[in-house]
Amino acid sequence: MKKAYLYIAISTLMFSSMEIALKMAGSAFNPIQLNLIRFFIGAVILLPFALSALKKSGRKLVGADWRLFALTGFVCVIVSMSLYQLAITVDQASTVAVLFSCNPVFALIFSYLILHERLGRANLISVIISVIGLLIIVNPAHLTNGLGLILAISSAVTFGLYSIVSRYGSVKRGLNGLTMTCFTFFAGAFELLVLAWITKIPAVANGLTAMGLRQFAAIPILVNVNMTYFWLLFFIGVCVTGGGFAFYFLAMEKTDVSTASLVFFIKPGLAPILAALILHEQILLTTIVGIVVILIGSIVTFVGNRFRERDSAMGKVAQSAGETASAESKLVQHSNAISDQED
Repeated sequence: MKKAYLYIAISTLMFSSMEIALKMAGSAFNPIQLNLIRFFIGAVILLPFALSALKKSGRKLVGADWRLFALTGFVCVIVSMSLYQLAITVDQASTVAVLFSCNPVFALIFSYLILHERLGRANLISVIISVIGLLIIVNPAHLTNGLGLILAISSAVTFGLYSIVSRYGSVKRGLNGLTMTCFTFFAGAFELLVLAWITKIPAVANGLTAMGLRQFAAIPILVNVNMTYFWLLFFIGVCVTGGGFAFYFLAMEKTDVSTASLVFFIKPGLAPILAALILHEQILLTTIVGIVVILIGSIVTFVGNRFRERDSAMGKVAQSAGETASAESKLVQHSNAISDQED
């Protein structure tokens, strides 16, 4: 159990420093280029774990699996993470971190709309509390950076959608979360590479520039990928993207899902503190209040998940006990029947 909490601590620190590292790299790399680099490196880091999981299960990837990875890679890497990366370039790292941490709220909503899963009382309360926290942070009456907020919230919404699609696909295809994440990253990075090549076509590049989308025109791939930025790219790719997810899944193996999810519940509180210490970002009073409200919503979700897992475990024990009692009853009846025949 100690190892599990160590893994959770490392994963939390990695994920909470993500926006800060990406903000620091923003001046040297194109946002889409950085997205491509970090997810490719992250996929490489996760690959040994994914291959090991496939080997243990005796599973081989087939065409249907890769079609699923192509879909999840598109939704996660190309759509959600590109919006996320752009949000970091135009808004404070602390604000983006908090808003993106609300993606489980949108995942709950999508699970209800798409998978028709029932929203438990705790989850429903958590959704309401988290939405209130979002509104406090966004503060519609005094918007100062509407674009950054729209990009960050859109990223959180689409990541919530990705979470549901990934979960549904992993259950249907019999793949664990780590394997899904690894090959989603590979597929998304490859799709992003193809798009980067397409933006280099002169007609496409000129058209995007004319539309005011200069960041998407002739997207660089290896520009500034050198020793000058080695440690920054190492931290973003190996530690944050690859290591963060690796330690999260290792924690999940050592403990239950709700305990491992503490990573995402602590992040909204820790990320703004790190941003203030490292980037010297100012945190508004409304943002602090919103963070506290969102943390309360996260606690409600965590407690609700713990109770649900406990009830589920007790139900399984009761069912097992009932089956055992039924088997013993049948055995007694069979023994009595034999005794009657002997008599």
